[in-house]
Amino acid sequence: MLKHSTFETALKKAGFQRIAGIDEVGRGALSGPVVSAVVILKAGARLKGLDDSKKLSRPQRERLFELILENAEDYAVTLVSHRTIDKVNILNAVRIANKICVDSLRTPPDMILIDGKDKQTITLPHQTIIKGDTKVRCIAAASILAKVVRDKLMYHYARKYTKYGFEKHVGYGTFLHRSNIIKHGYCEIHRKSYILSI
Repeated sequence: MLKHSTFETALKKAGFQRIAGIDEVGRGALSGPVVSAVVILKAGARLKGLDDSKKLSRPQRERLFELILENAEDYAVTLVSHRTIDKVNILNAVRIANKICVDSLRTPPDMILIDGKDKQTITLPHQTIIKGDTKVRCIAAASILAKVVRDKLMYHYARKYTKYGFEKHVGYGTFLHRSNIIKHGYCEIHRKSYILSI
């Protein structure tokens, strides 16, 4: 559980006030969009149980989702479709999603902390942090927003494309998912550039 962050504390001591965290979900999935979220938490925000979204259960994530919205000074969530991923590749799709998130904030942040190590197209001051979703509160918060939004979308797709079991794997390359692709072929939301490698 993330009770505090040395990254955020150090930045605030250096005079940065509006610190944003960015994380993305769906990079490795075989279907559906990649979803990025950016969060600026209010000063003194209390988020009991906050952690990397991958370490939390679905009920924990959904509870924290509501808390994060209540405790966010500002936030944005962006989806980049499977079609765009096929056109520009996943790395560029994530860059696009991250930039749109930042551009959607009401006021530009002083500093942006981004999970991972990829170069970005964001022009505002930013820093990438490997495993940032386990180290930085605002990144962990962003990871939860992105995960909950993407999962809900994939549950919706599960009702439309019933042969693939999206409600179980939310588009990731499990044995069940790969088996169903081999059996039924790909559906409209599959990333064709990924499917070709199966």
